[in-house]
Amino acid sequence: METIKSFEDMLNHLAQRSERKRVAVVWAADHHSQEAVQLALEAGFVDAIFVGCRAEVEQNEDIMRCKDHVFFVEAADADAAAHRAVEMVHEGKVDILMKGLINTDSLLHVVLNKEKGILPRGRVLTHITAATLAGYDKLLFFTDAAVIPYPTQEQRIEQVRYMADLCHKMGIEEPRIALNHCTEKVNEKYFPFTVGYRDIIEMAKQGEFGRCIVDGPLDLKTSISPESLRIKGIDSPLGGESDAIVFPDIEAGNAFYKAITFFHSDTAGLLAGPTVPVVLPSRADSKSCKFNSLALAAMFANSLS
Repeated sequence: METIKSFEDMLNHLAQRSERKRVAVVWAADHHSQEAVQLALEAGFVDAIFVGCRAEVEQNEDIMRCKDHVFFVEAADADAAAHRAVEMVHEGKVDILMKGLINTDSLLHVVLNKEKGILPRGRVLTHITAATLAGYDKLLFFTDAAVIPYPTQEQRIEQVRYMADLCHKMGIEEPRIALNHCTEKVNEKYFPFTVGYRDIIEMAKQGEFGRCIVDGPLDLKTSISPESLRIKGIDSPLGGESDAIVFPDIEAGNAFYKAITFFHSDTAGLLAGPTVPVVLPSRADSKSCKFNSLALAAMFANSLS
């Protein structure tokens, strides 16, 4: 498999794979969700199962032109739709879950339910973003901009594991993963979590995450700029060419995400950890972001469990 370096590469790969993943769209009463699903239907990498809102969806002529790949499951309201969609995951009828016009908290309450949810015991729920950056010749993955406020060492280890898995599925044989910080020095007094970076790096060397290179702490520029490494005189096996960045906390990750999207980076995002990838778009996300997110989820469906 050739390395996927852009969203265009990803769409071309999905087209060549000619495999449709089953996406359950929870309460797709909003036009933006419908548009994103319509694009995915036309691109040929999903079958859409609309849980609830049948009348609204059937009025969308663009979607109904793909009616051979469109299915409906009845639900009285958004909460009922969420419960039914999660049940369908347990029944093996769904490969991807997508949020429509339902509150994020309401959907996550069902996804994370200890008895009936789809996050296996011991797994970590985290958000992963893929982004294009001006002047960077490949996609950059990063976590976590949306879910975990301050990752524990155990959570950070799983974030690295998910990152390595996702990069491998993108055809990156030996992904380079940077453990981010505001500086390149371990600081036990003020930033004790950086001490744990050493253990994660050693785990990577021992093959805990498959073939990959992990290094840190590195700041953002030394993670993705060989010139910054040279100027600072830092010798890192990542070489300033990281494929993925694990941010220290949600504040850093979210600030980075908001900054790059303000300056027109294309992005895609999903929740990793559940038995199927969950596309959880924000109301402010563009149609292209939601479409890219579905494509990213299609790449990794059946690979995250």
